[in-house]
Amino acid sequence: MQETTSRQRLAGVLILLGLVVQIMGFSGWAATTQAVSYVLWAAVLLLWRDIPRRSRIQAGVLIGLGASMLLVARFVYGAEVDWPTMLQGNVFVVAMLVGVSFITLIGKQGSKGASGSRVTGAGGVLRTWLGVHFLGTILNLSTVLMVGDKLARRGPLKMPQLLALNRGLSSAALWSPFFASMGLVISLVPDVEYAHIALAGFPLAMMAGLFTTLELRRRFDLREVDGYSLAPRSLLMPVGMAALVMLFHFWLTPSLTIVSIITFLLPAVAVLSNLREGPRFTLRRVRQHTLTRLPAMRGEVSLFLAAGLLTLGLSTLVSAAAGSDWTLFADFGTPQAMISFAAISLSALAGLHPIIGVSVLASILNLEGGEQTLFAFVALSSWAVGTSVGPLSGINLSLQGRYGVSGYRMMTNNLLYSAVLSLLSLGAIAGVSLIVG
Repeated sequence: MQETTSRQRLAGVLILLGLVVQIMGFSGWAATTQAVSYVLWAAVLLLWRDIPRRSRIQAGVLIGLGASMLLVARFVYGAEVDWPTMLQGNVFVVAMLVGVSFITLIGKQGSKGASGSRVTGAGGVLRTWLGVHFLGTILNLSTVLMVGDKLARRGPLKMPQLLALNRGLSSAALWSPFFASMGLVISLVPDVEYAHIALAGFPLAMMAGLFTTLELRRRFDLREVDGYSLAPRSLLMPVGMAALVMLFHFWLTPSLTIVSIITFLLPAVAVLSNLREGPRFTLRRVRQHTLTRLPAMRGEVSLFLAAGLLTLGLSTLVSAAAGSDWTLFADFGTPQAMISFAAISLSALAGLHPIIGVSVLASILNLEGGEQTLFAFVALSSWAVGTSVGPLSGINLSLQGRYGVSGYRMMTNNLLYSAVLSLLSLGAIAGVSLIVG
């Protein structure tokens, strides 16, 4: 077992406490997000010196920028800033990542080989993309870690594998009704017509998968690059988890979001699967996970929390500076939609998460009727492009924190893909505009 210091072990306990308190908040008895944010940030402070230098610098810059923007918004523009809640950004995502980490407790400890037959080459890349894409439409970001950890059993992940993981999940934003992007869009434009979104988004996602397969086959030697086996045994656990998520989402806990269900369901399944070996065995594995694995998540936790503070700071500053008395476009048609798509995608390339551009844009538009559906597709398509290429997207932050690949490398390797997907998206935006117009 990896040796940890008392400081790291305390941080692990705090991270577990944050997960438990977050799950308790799902009951609705009390608002716990603020308490969870304090606990998780305390763990980051304890682990700060252990964070890899590159991630520590990046997190420090994000924290500094976010805090500075809040100060400017408050003291230059007179905005009201709720200081006690300023640390809540991305807390729900971090809690989900912590919950997902318990997947490693499902099955036999120390199991190395990957189940199912080995698949390599372009077919392996396509299978990885398909597996991540369709499971990710339900399980969201957790799918990248589930599939990525499985591939990593054969050795460190190679760039084609990382790109298939990245693109398989990011393209699910184009049509999945359970994706985080769709949840944001529906909250911003509740009158969106989902059928129009799916009609354009699903074929666009399939073209993204086809292009990924062809491009990676041209750029890389894929003969020794392992893909995700779609054999029944390898799919049993993720498909089973997806079925459980749907059971809770539609029947048992319909008031909870998919992210919330994943947050409590995966740890619960992990604990229950270990109870077959007895309570003492289960407690020993949970204790080991808490004291070793959770402190090792310092990179992911710090980057997500820091990015959340930046998002809050920027959105607060933009709202304070721009005000609410004007509208960006008098009408929202094809030209305006294309300009908006380009702006959000380029801001993601510059390092801003698409959630910032989408939220800010929605706040300065007055959308009616079919304009809401057109805006929704703009938001989803720019999210798919932006999260694939943006160094601060949730997918790339997770890949960076879990597998050590830099956000800059992911960005440069996705430039051609993002350009092609952008051109296809612009064509789809024109088509959606005709349908809803």
